[in-house]
Amino acid sequence: MAISLDELESHLFKCADIIRDAVDPTDYKEYILPLVYYKSTSDEFEKQYAENVEEYGEDFARRKNLYDIPVVPEGYLWDDLRSVSDNVDQALNEAFDALVEENPELKGVFRADYIDADALNDDRLGKLVEHLNRYDLDRDSVPPDMLGEAYMDLVRHFAEEEGKSGGQFFTPPHIVRLCVRLVDEFEDGDTFHDPTVGSGGMLIEAARYYREDQNGDPSKLTFSGQEINPDVAAIARMNLSIHGLTGTIEREDSLSNPAFTDDDANELTRFDRVLANFPFSADWAKGELQDDPYSRFDWHKKLPRADRGDYAFIMHMAKQLKKPEKDGTGGKAAIVIPHGVLFRKHEQRYRKPMLENDLVEAIIGLPENLFQNNSIPSAILVLNTDKPTERETEVQFIHAADEAFYEELSNQNELTGEGLDHIVKNFREWTTEERVSRTVSLDEIRENDHNLNIALYVNTAEPEEDVDVEEELAKLRELQAERDEIETRIDGHMEVLNYE
Repeated sequence: MAISLDELESHLFKCADIIRDAVDPTDYKEYILPLVYYKSTSDEFEKQYAENVEEYGEDFARRKNLYDIPVVPEGYLWDDLRSVSDNVDQALNEAFDALVEENPELKGVFRADYIDADALNDDRLGKLVEHLNRYDLDRDSVPPDMLGEAYMDLVRHFAEEEGKSGGQFFTPPHIVRLCVRLVDEFEDGDTFHDPTVGSGGMLIEAARYYREDQNGDPSKLTFSGQEINPDVAAIARMNLSIHGLTGTIEREDSLSNPAFTDDDANELTRFDRVLANFPFSADWAKGELQDDPYSRFDWHKKLPRADRGDYAFIMHMAKQLKKPEKDGTGGKAAIVIPHGVLFRKHEQRYRKPMLENDLVEAIIGLPENLFQNNSIPSAILVLNTDKPTERETEVQFIHAADEAFYEELSNQNELTGEGLDHIVKNFREWTTEERVSRTVSLDEIRENDHNLNIALYVNTAEPEEDVDVEEELAKLRELQAERDEIETRIDGHMEVLNYE
């Protein structure tokens, strides 16, 4: 049965209605997303299995090298799950365990325990399985791009259900698109990394952009990320798979336990592109990292405050960028940051080496209220370890917080397509535009003690209206004449009343 994207999105959203009130909204993603993944995998496996039986016969049809998806074990196809009416929770747990045993690369992806959710009884789980059965989700019925987009919208939907906490694993798509476009011009073989990967949106958008905007093949790119929350890391892995992408998502905190390292050289792995929206002003393990083996935090002898890890993340990502002198090419990063990073006085000690090493290519100030239940002003910091010659010792500041760049939605603001294009055009063309953008020399930034407050370099004040002097003088003379007339009348009245 053919299905449109809108129909598919609506279909998946209704899964939440089936289990509503049975589990907390913060847990919707843990029980629904794995089932969507299982259904799409089972449907595609059945289709490929039938083709392999026809070509190779039943004795050889299950060989793993014949499949570009996980192999679903016998007895655990979707129809097998539908046939279960008692102890559905146990059957689902067993199905996921069997899938992982057959495909060890899936270890750690499925973390939900359907037995633990007491309110998810046989009736609810049976309805959920039957609801998902309505549409075939194999690649012929639903192209991976469409399924991936619907899956991302489902992730966004669950982030909204969770409220503020949901924003920790989902970055709004318009911000993701802007970050990717600010570090574009990708090539086959490029490596992409997100050290706070969340649900994987940055990596997936990079792949989409390469395919649709650069006519490239995302399978020739390499994707990786790290995520501290094991449940969210699992979502990122499923998300990449549903989008038809291969990648490595590791768990643990990227500051305390970086997973992508070259231990022989005591260095972090370096990438062509780093994209990230790290948790703003979060606590970090400063005390444990005073003697960091990878020398990540060497911009100053004093490390960032333990209760404000913004620059710890920025220094970490700067070390993850390829360097021309070591790799033959440079790397670029687009990092979402809180505005305070640009001007907080005690952090001047980190801004100075970042600027003096000519790492900063651009700073884009964004509107308020772009994130789920978080109105804090933010910006995008663009780093480049190999800036073009014409951009060396310069930084471009872009003020994109005016209403011309965004629209107000019911509960937050969103950058418009025109606003995104305006930002990217100014950045690519290194444009100076009144009240919007300006390229600034490092000498001028030094004069401001390495303060990067956008208002120091771009006049962000509302323009005053032009004054027509002759017109205003005419109005003044008219008012003066009226005043003279009134004073004459008052004098007459005073005289009649014998007032001096």
